[in-house]
Amino acid sequence: MTTDTISTTADTPNTAGFVSSRRWLLWSGIAALCAWVLVPIYLVALGALGSRQGVYIWPKTGLPTGISLEPFILFLKTEGVVQSFLNSLGAAGITVALSILLGAPAGYALARYDFRGKDSYRLLVLLTRAFPLAILALPLTVSFIRLGLYDTILGVGLIHTVLALPFAALVTQGIFLGVPKELEEAAWVFGCTRIQAFFKVVAPLALPGIVATAVFAFVISWNEVFAASVLTVRNRTLTAYLLTVLSESPMHYRFAGGLMLILPSVVFIFAVRRYLFAIWGISSK
Repeated sequence: MTTDTISTTADTPNTAGFVSSRRWLLWSGIAALCAWVLVPIYLVALGALGSRQGVYIWPKTGLPTGISLEPFILFLKTEGVVQSFLNSLGAAGITVALSILLGAPAGYALARYDFRGKDSYRLLVLLTRAFPLAILALPLTVSFIRLGLYDTILGVGLIHTVLALPFAALVTQGIFLGVPKELEEAAWVFGCTRIQAFFKVVAPLALPGIVATAVFAFVISWNEVFAASVLTVRNRTLTAYLLTVLSESPMHYRFAGGLMLILPSVVFIFAVRRYLFAIWGISSK
């Protein structure tokens, strides 16, 4: 047996132990991340679906006891909750649609074309988020009143689009940079126009990233509260409505409102999970 063989044999247990340690650290990190996300949701659900006294019980039991849908159903029957929920869905839908329709072409142009001031344009797009929305509240309110957009879901959706659009453009730019330009050129050779090559070649490959951008825009719109509070009076979104109504409500009502805010985002992400998993090469049905 040579010296190299002895050295390799001696290093094998150390290598296996190192791989095992890395695998253990990986799964420990995944477990900690899942607990970080799921435990608060579980506690909010316990508070929303439990009794008035159950909210104050501590420490919480691992398994739920005394769970009932009645408090949550009673919360849903509160005047204005369902309407504000639909208003939030409408504003989020407008935000997602406009963010993709405007942000994706901008990201494609930044990824595929070179023009003077390209880097400055990217910086200016990002700097639009540097202005606090509170500074623009008064001029926005005056402008929306003049345009007839005040206290409308369309107006709220437009403001949310402004908040989400810079990131949508920059994120989709990175997505389109990951699609080889040679594939488009091959489509041109086979007779496709630029638009046909985009929809037949680029768009399918970029779809998972575009869906991730849509999730980002949805979450921004769904969680935003300041613009919806300032620009609406009767047609408030769910976050603005809960901010004004639940401040003096019982604790289990507040938990019900929190659960109401969490569920749509979770359902939306779950519905598009197959496209999100495709980003990392994971198949899901």
